Amino acid sequence: MIHRSMQALTGQERTEMIDKLAFTKPWSGILSLCFILAASLAVAQEEESRVPDSYPPGPLGKVVQLGEAMVLDTSKHPLSQPFVGNKLNCTSCHLEGGTDPQAGSFLGTASAYPAWSPRENRVITLEDRVLNCFMRSQNGTRPPVGSEVSVAITTYITWLSTGSKIQMNAEKSLGPRHLRMLNIDWKQANAERGKLLYKTHCLDCHGQDGEGTADGPPVWGNDSYNDGAGLSRVDKLGSWLKVAMPLGDPLLTDQESADIAAYINSHKRPHFKLEEHLPKAERLGEYNSQPSSN
Repeated sequence: MIHRSMQALTGQERTEMIDKLAFTKPWSGILSLCFILAASLAVAQEEESRVPDSYPPGPLGKVVQLGEAMVLDTSKHPLSQPFVGNKLNCTSCHLEGGTDPQAGSFLGTASAYPAWSPRENRVITLEDRVLNCFMRSQNGTRPPVGSEVSVAITTYITWLSTGSKIQMNAEKSLGPRHLRMLNIDWKQANAERGKLLYKTHCLDCHGQDGEGTADGPPVWGNDSYNDGAGLSRVDKLGSWLKVAMPLGDPLLTDQESADIAAYINSHKRPHFKLEEHLPKAERLGEYNSQPSSN
């Protein structure tokens, strides 16, 4: 019974199993109880952080789908393209449109906001977080708060948080499935080793000079993220590579991930200057209402 898949048990069955284990032999009962509790927590998290089965009905569902379309094709979608300054899309980092459970996952993310942001030194909303990515990861201009772009993308991310328990993050502006940093000595990251590894694992999709191909986005140069983006940090990029690359079959060791990150980030990329990425004062925010049909 203990080895039966926890996902196959109902909440009532898990409760009954825990009750029974409380009266078994002490040590075996304790060990089994720990297993059940850990598995139950994992199942609960999985149930709370999964892609919903369907879009909401009516206009809300249409906005969710609009946000999804922009996440998947940010640099070319007619609404988001004017705010993008390179060839990256949201899904370039947030794999599978943010539905990948580890690589920049959007699952459950909305439940962490509003959150404290050490970088901005203030509490920010999910909308703020999304718009800041346009300035850094996409080396573009911050879309207006309340704009169609801003509302649609945050609505999509919120939809991917359906069922998640609200737990605002008081430490960082990160969701419950945020990227886990590798526990290694980052001083040992070696760009020369990374160059060889890049040729083996990355070059076919991202190009000899990091310029990108039809199969992968640019990873350095003017068409990639600027040096204000999170992935411009070797530890952040290395930790992301570990769970994300090669696409569909992440197989790099911790050290290989660190070495490739050191190599990629040793190249030139645009320099981030906040004032160059902010819109004009009159475009910081918008109020978009529609005539009521009632």
